[in-house]
Amino acid sequence: MTNRLAEAKSLYLRKHALNPIDWWSWCDEALTTAKGENKPIFLSIGYSSCHWCTVMEGEAFCDPAIAEYMNANFLPIKVDREERPDLDSIYMQVLQMMTGQGGWPLNVFLSPEDLVPFYAGTYFPVEPRYGRPGFLQVLVALRRYYDTEKQDLGERKALIIESLLTSAVLQQEGAAQSQDNELLQQGWETSIGIITPNQHGNRFPMIPYGELALRFTRQESRYDGKQVCTQRGLDLALGGIYDHVGGGFHRYTVDPTWTVPHFEKMLYDNGQIVEYLASLWSAGVQEPAFERAIALTFQWLKREMTAPVGYFFAAQDADSFTSPTDVEPEEGAFYVWSYSELEQLLTLAELTELQQQFTVTPNGNFEGKNVLQRRVPGKLSETVEILQAKLFAARYGATPQSLDTFGPAGNNQEAKSGNWHGRIPAVTDTKMIVAWNSLMISGLARAYGVFQQPDYLELAARAANFILDHQFVDGRFYRLNYEGQPSVLAQSEDYAFFIKALLDLHQSTLSMGNREWGTPPLRNSPSFWLEKAIAIQEEFDEFLWSVELGGYFNTASDASQDLIVRERSYTDNATPSANGIAIANLVRLAILTDNLHYLDLAEQGLKAFRGVMSRAPQACPSLFTALDWYHNCTLIRTTTEQINSLIPKYLPTAMFAAVSNLPEGSVGLVCQGLRCLPAAKNVEQLFTQVQRSQSRGC
Repeated sequence: MTNRLAEAKSLYLRKHALNPIDWWSWCDEALTTAKGENKPIFLSIGYSSCHWCTVMEGEAFCDPAIAEYMNANFLPIKVDREERPDLDSIYMQVLQMMTGQGGWPLNVFLSPEDLVPFYAGTYFPVEPRYGRPGFLQVLVALRRYYDTEKQDLGERKALIIESLLTSAVLQQEGAAQSQDNELLQQGWETSIGIITPNQHGNRFPMIPYGELALRFTRQESRYDGKQVCTQRGLDLALGGIYDHVGGGFHRYTVDPTWTVPHFEKMLYDNGQIVEYLASLWSAGVQEPAFERAIALTFQWLKREMTAPVGYFFAAQDADSFTSPTDVEPEEGAFYVWSYSELEQLLTLAELTELQQQFTVTPNGNFEGKNVLQRRVPGKLSETVEILQAKLFAARYGATPQSLDTFGPAGNNQEAKSGNWHGRIPAVTDTKMIVAWNSLMISGLARAYGVFQQPDYLELAARAANFILDHQFVDGRFYRLNYEGQPSVLAQSEDYAFFIKALLDLHQSTLSMGNREWGTPPLRNSPSFWLEKAIAIQEEFDEFLWSVELGGYFNTASDASQDLIVRERSYTDNATPSANGIAIANLVRLAILTDNLHYLDLAEQGLKAFRGVMSRAPQACPSLFTALDWYHNCTLIRTTTEQINSLIPKYLPTAMFAAVSNLPEGSVGLVCQGLRCLPAAKNVEQLFTQVQRSQSRGC
């Protein structure tokens, strides 16, 4: 028998539809019922490709005794964090307050009358193990506490809500430009330290830190920032975090050597990494492994992650089935290789060469099997490329040249019943998330600017066109799309990331002029992208800008009624902070449009978060990137020909405007913020002015 979640649009929620727990989705009826029955709310937040979410679903949430007690004593609510990042952000902050760390599944217990949490944790096993109590023990103890310790409960909740409100209202600090220079240096050095290799812990891409670190390689420093940034690129492009056979990046590795990944592939990681590797290349680090990683990731995206109508799917699971009769999927099964399998697929000479290029051993490096990790950078030999094709065919059942699309398997049943000619693929979460699509659009736009591959730009433009055509209902912007149906009002990251994507497309298409192109023709003129960015920025400002405090709230003014606090997120996590990206967008819009209102908003936003930047630079690299834009923004007015020659270069605070009415005898005009330099008479002078302008505020 199914529960209420059987009709949910979210794949993550539907995965819990057969649980004996009487789940509700987050809705007014659920909250009213909990209050009326005086039942504490058990709020469980996760996402479809989360491994430990899957484990807890198969264990604790399927246990009859736990379900019986849960249904009688709590009102259980299940939330997909990808649908409601605003809820996730608030209650994740509570978990971090209580335990000092975060993670998913996020399990929180709330008082029904005010939705304030009084206890939080992550994965709970059925029986006590891993130093964690059994879940039923936790439930019994918390219900007893809720019923008998009302005074302590009230005091605990008061402390939590006070902490949340304090963090939501940040102390504002002003600063002179000289202080901002010191602040930029502090942020840059902090990011360098964070991405400097060490021998401890997991390895996440952490692209906002790499992006900030790379920006400041344009100035003289005692730190070898470019070397650190290059090493991060090599770790990503050579490590086991990258799928060397099919393309695409996994979410992170569980070791400091970048060898064994957590195998889920998230769209947001791949968009950011593509942009970062393209920027590294443009900064002069022209490592063949970077170009190959981008090219194969594009192929993976087009083959497995693009809907026929043009948008990008959200994620692929870490786990997959090895046969249709399996009860549970295995972690990494789609991606790893046993030594005996490689012996059967390859000749002895081919296997020997593969071992020279990749970490392949009889004992393996992951549960007796091999995750492929390259030993050295450089260009792979032609023979090894052929080996990749053989391994690709073994996994997918066809060669890369003959396989245009693959999947997706939308759930476990589709995965096990599909007519796959190779391995059974991991389940793909096929929902469209505007914020994540936007990160991928930006990555592809930057890769096009650097490598001039038209396919990159066309795929990006199609996704952007889909969002523009389908994500507006009654004049309002929506975050999600399920099979053609928009859902959930857009949040700050959706606005900020999509405006950035539109500005990136505007810059990438300047060389093409105001014309339609693509097959079939797409609306792709630079003026089109800029007009849409301006229009969406207007809606963003109207519904999410904080007039009193500065910066952008996570949710719109008319979509925050069910939140215990209205946050303005400034921290970078797996994705950049919405406010960091939004403030940089404001500067970019200001110099493109000459509308100083955007610059005023950017200044107010930076003032709102300057105290946090000073006290906790490790938390907010994207805000430092925005500060870099604010002090070093440069507009280059020049011809299409000169733009074509400059766009592939690394000019991180520059924007281009194509003009034909330059002063006589000049090739371009460089404007530094609100002033323009003398017109450049030749290409060398133009480039010198641009380079100097990029570092004037550092």
